[in-house]
Parts: sequence; C-alpha cells; structure tokens
Amino acid sequence: MQVSHTPAAVSAVFDDPNLIAHAGLVPVMRLAERCGLPRLVAAKVKLTGARNGAGAAAEAKVTSIVGGMAAGADSIDDLHILRHGAMPAVFAGIRAPSTLGTFLRAFTHGHALQLHAVHRRFLAALAAHTPLLPGSDAMAFIDVDSTHKRVYGRTKQGAEYGRFKGIRTLHPLLATICTPHARPVIAGVRMRRGKAADSRGAPKFVSEALATAVEAGCTGMRILRADSQFYNAGVIAACHRAGAHFSITTGMNPSIKRAVHSIPDDAWQHISYPTAVPDPETGELISDAEVAEIPQYSAFASRKRSERVTARLIVRRVRDLAKPAVMGEQGELFPVWRYHPFFTDQPAATLQAEREHRHHAVVEQVIADTKAGALTHLPSGHFHANAAWLTLWAMTYNLLRATGALTSPFHTKATTATLRSHLVQVPARIARSARRITLHLPHNWPWQHAWTHLFDTVHDPPAPA
Repeated sequence: MQVSHTPAAVSAVFDDPNLIAHAGLVPVMRLAERCGLPRLVAAKVKLTGARNGAGAAAEAKVTSIVGGMAAGADSIDDLHILRHGAMPAVFAGIRAPSTLGTFLRAFTHGHALQLHAVHRRFLAALAAHTPLLPGSDAMAFIDVDSTHKRVYGRTKQGAEYGRFKGIRTLHPLLATICTPHARPVIAGVRMRRGKAADSRGAPKFVSEALATAVEAGCTGMRILRADSQFYNAGVIAACHRAGAHFSITTGMNPSIKRAVHSIPDDAWQHISYPTAVPDPETGELISDAEVAEIPQYSAFASRKRSERVTARLIVRRVRDLAKPAVMGEQGELFPVWRYHPFFTDQPAATLQAEREHRHHAVVEQVIADTKAGALTHLPSGHFHANAAWLTLWAMTYNLLRATGALTSPFHTKATTATLRSHLVQVPARIARSARRITLHLPHNWPWQHAWTHLFDTVHDPPAPA
C-alpha cells in the first residue's frame, strides 16, 4: 500500500462539524442506559459536602467517564476525546475533563462504597439483559486474585514499596465471574496500599463477590478459586456462609509436605493437558503431570476446633527438569518432582477438579486486559480518586463484555481491544433530517453486519417485563 498522491497534492483541515470518531459509543451507551446505569448512579452516589459543586449531576459524570473509557481513554485528560465534532449532537451532558477530575477527587471511602453498590447492580442488570454469563444457572467460577500496579508520582497516596524491591505500587484486589461457556466479567475490585498483604480484607471481599455472583444469575454451583495467598480459614468460612464451594492453592507448608509424602506411589494418575500450561515456578510449558488425592485432609489444625476444615487435598506433581539427578553417564537415578497442592470441597472427580482449578489462570487475562486499558495509568494523586477510577473501569469492562455478547459469537470471546477497534472506534458522519439523526458509516467496514446487529438490538423496544 502507498499514498496515492504526491505530498503537494494532499492537505488536511480539521473543520467538519458533522463527523464523529467513535460512532460505536451510540449503541454501547444505549445499552448502559437500558440497563439503568444513570438511574443507579443518581440513586446511590451522593457526594454530599463536596466543594465547587463536584457532587452535582453524578450520573452525567459517571457516564461520561465510562463512555470515555469505552472509547480508549486511560487518563483524565484523555476523556476530552468525547468533545469533538458532532458528539454533542448524539450525546447530551458530556462533561469536560477538568470537571470529571474534580468529581473524582471529591470521593471518599464511603463514596467509593456507593460506587461499588452501583457496579454490583449494573452487572446484575447487564446479565439480565444480555447473554453475558451463559450456563450460570448450572455452574459458575468466582476467581480472586491481586495485582500490583507501578506508579511513579512520589505524592501519589497509598503508593508504597511492597513486593517488588525498589518499585512503588498500588495493590488492587480483583474478583471475576466466569462459566464453562463464557469469558470472565469483573465481580468486584478494591484499591489498596502498595504494601498491603494479599489476603488483607479477603474474607469480606470474597463474601461480596459470591453475593454479586448470585445477583448476576449464578444460581447453580459456585466454586471460588484462589491462589495460596488466600488459603486461610476466613476465606473458607466465607464460602461456607455463602453456600459455595472452594478450590484454593495451599503452598507447601510442613503439614502439607507430610501429607504429600504420605501418598503411595500407585495412587498417582497421569494427566495430559490439551494445551501446554506454564509452570508457576519456572514458567516452563508443561503438558503432562501426575495427580493424586487425599480425600480427608484437616486444615488449620492449630486453630480452634470450630475453624478447622476437613476436605480434599489434591496434588499435582511435575518432573523437576531443572534439577535432574544424574551420576556420570548412568542417567537419572530417581525422579525429582515439584508438587502443587490445592484444597477443595468441590464434588468433581479428581482429574476434572484439577483441570478446573488450573483454569483459575483465566483471571490473569482480565488483569492483563485491565492494565492495557484504563489501568495503564492511575491518573490522580488522591487514593480514593484512583479507587473510583478502578471501579468505573470495572463497569466499563463489563459493559464492553455485554456489548460483545450481543454482537456475535466471535465478539463474545474477543478481547476489550478487539471490541473497541471493531465496534466502538468506527467513524461516522452525522446527517439531520425531520428531527432524526442518521449515522453514515464507512462503506465496506469489515464488521458492518456485526455492528448493525448490535445497533438494531439495543434500539429495539425493550421486552415487556
């Protein structure tokens, strides 16, 4: 491909007031309205006492931020992307970035909790209006994990040296919901200080995530999956109170080691993975392992009797190829293994339970997606402003996932970046006639039929209740 004209024959002028660069925001924000996002914000978010009118018209400010994030904004200044061309012709109430920044900086911890309530109810509405979580009435997995986000501003509240030496971070906590047939959506997020322990506040957070899953239609079996940082009696007790199962990596403490080494050699079953999975310690791709189970393992034996838990201990072992036991040319004298146990009370057979537990890694896809989107930056020096920004991104992420679920089978499983490039970042020219607006989109747009299906679906009259 090459430019068709000489440099002297090409010019550019930003002067057309009837163009917009993100026509896909029209059906996306229409879906948000149909699921009640402005109404939920108006009812729940009350920034009382905020100066300079920062708390006024909270619903217009929240939808402006969500719309900007859906279009690709990853900082407060980037929200100016909504104020171009004919955008005021198709959207009312767009707020300036300076106004939105003032709004975010007015948040306190209590206001952030109000925004969490909006997020929970908005996810439930999206699940009710779209095929967001197919199969959730039979089985759903709730995955909990934490991540660190590096920050550079020395005045950024909560940024501390934590797990990574010499690197200042904030430490978000994340919960997702998925089914065997659906990509994950975000059930809840919490912003925390950089050196906060992974499990700090985990039992309460798990309780809220499990309750959110029920609100989103997960009425069948629910299984909480988590890494070893969340292996504690409080998290398991939260699962029991919610009527959910758990599947949690344990690590190799002395009690676990004794139990693992007591497994007889003939109890190990071979397992092959359809696709290679990375080893959590070495990063090496592995496709074969062996699995065994201890049906009755008593965890937390040092705690009082009411906090002890007896359930299944399932152990996966892989050959430790980094430490082969060799003697001259004789070769390997005996195999060296690495063990990866997890504690669970789910009823599936051993090999199936192991496969399902390994699928916990799907939460890492959401974290990567988040860091490639609005969490590229944590835009404010105020801790609670960044906490609100994180929650607003969770709403946007779920909105885009619901958009994909309404569009096509391909877009149901596409990444956020793909949804944005195929469905949102579509240029259009606005034409007005007889109090109607027509969007003239590019001829031969590759995803024309998918976009049209989405547009027609969200603009149909809502089904009767």
